[in-house]
Amino acid sequence: MLAIPPGLDPDLLRSFVLIAEGGSFTRAAQVVGRTQSAVSMQIRRLEETLGQPLLLRGPKGVEPTSHGLWLLERARRLLALHDEIHATFRQPEVAGAVRLGSPDDYAIRWLPGILARFAASHPAVQVDVVCAPSNELVERLGEGELDLTLLSEGNEPPGARVRWLWRGPLLWVGAPEAVQRRPLPLALASASCSWRQAAIAALDAANLPWRMAYTAASLSGSLAVALAGLAVTVAMPSPLPEGLRCLGAEDGLPPLPDFAIGLMRGPGSAVAEALAAHIEEGFRLGPVAEGRERRVA
Repeated sequence: MLAIPPGLDPDLLRSFVLIAEGGSFTRAAQVVGRTQSAVSMQIRRLEETLGQPLLLRGPKGVEPTSHGLWLLERARRLLALHDEIHATFRQPEVAGAVRLGSPDDYAIRWLPGILARFAASHPAVQVDVVCAPSNELVERLGEGELDLTLLSEGNEPPGARVRWLWRGPLLWVGAPEAVQRRPLPLALASASCSWRQAAIAALDAANLPWRMAYTAASLSGSLAVALAGLAVTVAMPSPLPEGLRCLGAEDGLPPLPDFAIGLMRGPGSAVAEALAAHIEEGFRLGPVAEGRERRVA
């Protein structure tokens, strides 16, 4: 008689994906609402079930083993299918339109998977996406032009209710030749951008001279300038174009603070609530990355 292999608990896989993506048990525990010890126990149970070590502590934090990398790609797909099935059978049918705001920096990295899963489970909903800087999106949400919006920490109005979806490091990014110049040439967004403010504050605290060489409306614009070797910029942990790398203390640059991505909602509607739930779940799953892409951090 053939032995039936034990099933894989989606909660264990979800915690594993969060740790493998973020490199931290602590941040994963915050996202799933458990203690760090409880998440550690989940990973031990998963490793015992599969019979292989999946995560190891390395110089850059917690990193997946070779077996962990193999599992990570498949766990993402399995969780996406699990959540799609759950949403299709448990959520009521909703129809209509919803207006979503997102900074350009997050739209390409996070929204494709989220919107694809949402369309599969809510085919009668039309999603209109508006890309703009966080401060502009928050203003448009307040004026009723958006139903919900993603935003960077530091742009939320005082007392606003924000659902924080992701927290991680802000990183210096550039070509090796640019970081040697003084004053340090920077390619950042407008003065209201919280990333720009954090970068300047870190350089000033380290007494490192800088100049604003380029102002770009989006991260893609800043990366294009950095790729030309003309300036240094900042970014979240993400795949980088060939020719750019993460810069740090070994390059003479000061550390940058962590930052968070949040979700703000206007007056509730069934459509907006459904999309908000998919966005929150999408951030718990993490962005889908192709194996050929090179990650920062």
